Amino acid sequence: MDKVRIGIIGLGGMGSNHAGYITRGEIAGAEIAAVADADPARLEGAKEKFGEGVQAFEGADALFAAQCVDAVIVATPHYFHPPLVIQALENGLHAMSEKPAGVYTRQVREMNEAAAKSDRVFGVMFNQRARGEHQKLKELVESGELGEIQRTIYIINNWFRAQSYYDSGGWRATWAGEGGGVLANQCPHNLDLWQWICGMPHRVRAFCRFGQYHDIEVEDDVTAYVEYENGATGVFITSTGEAPGTNRLEISADRGKVVLEGGKIIFWRTRESSSKFLKEWPNGFGSPEVWKCEIPAKGGEEHKGITNNWVQAIRTGSPLLASGTEGINGVELSNAMLLSTWTDNWVDIPVDEELYYNELLKRVESSNVEKSEGKVMDVKGTF
Repeated sequence: MDKVRIGIIGLGGMGSNHAGYITRGEIAGAEIAAVADADPARLEGAKEKFGEGVQAFEGADALFAAQCVDAVIVATPHYFHPPLVIQALENGLHAMSEKPAGVYTRQVREMNEAAAKSDRVFGVMFNQRARGEHQKLKELVESGELGEIQRTIYIINNWFRAQSYYDSGGWRATWAGEGGGVLANQCPHNLDLWQWICGMPHRVRAFCRFGQYHDIEVEDDVTAYVEYENGATGVFITSTGEAPGTNRLEISADRGKVVLEGGKIIFWRTRESSSKFLKEWPNGFGSPEVWKCEIPAKGGEEHKGITNNWVQAIRTGSPLLASGTEGINGVELSNAMLLSTWTDNWVDIPVDEELYYNELLKRVESSNVEKSEGKVMDVKGTF
């Protein structure tokens, strides 16, 4: 395929961002052919913004019926990601879902089942996978250079948001509109990176606080403890109300410790296995010799990098960096953390999807979601 005709479904902050860089010709072999949004005001001036050939539709159904695109990017509120992706696949279109892949695992599993029946290219907008330091850290872990992982610590509380952010749309930070808070909106990136690099844990005990810093009904502060099959443990801490925040992933393993912070990777490598040393060292006190190594890593284009990778996969069959079917892992972690808090107990992975769904519905029924006024926030410089 020489040129992939893309439709954008949802012209909020992220949808407009994707449409912008594609319109500017920053994705080889791609063009915007159509846009769709339930709010007519967002469609005004579409041709001036995105080109004379762009068609504008008041809803996804009309876009699908027009048969004017080869692929769609779904950038709607979270609950609509799976049903719209399924509809796109069933219409023979390639699909890209914004993060998260969905709100609860049942709907994401159903989306993945639809993708398995299709021959279309299905991706998810995990733009952090396109960053060089994240790819390098994953490569380092998979190489075996660290040895077996013993502990992971991810502190990601630099997602600071003012109350005005949550007030910018009636669907934001509500159970009915967004399906969660920091875990559903900001941390899908981090939950994905955590499992992409370190693997999935097998059980979770979490403590979420709802409206801790903001006038919202969903979680804006989370502390979670996880256990892995090999006996390793992990901690995940996040919030949108602390300043200044920290963004630090630390992985302790048998051959040392690696830390990713500020875009830099430092590997404190032990000269020998720490487990072997502690068993054989005869003099009580002492520890293995350690070498400090700075691991070089290149930058990345984030959103454009994922979109370009998806487009080239459509055109040439090249592999996806962020396959859509992998989106269920981060949703699994998010659901487990919330369910653990709601039940005040450990939660095994995979999550009991019916229990989670029923608990979520209880909160949706009492949600304070209001109709959005169509505000579009500038997302430049954010994830």
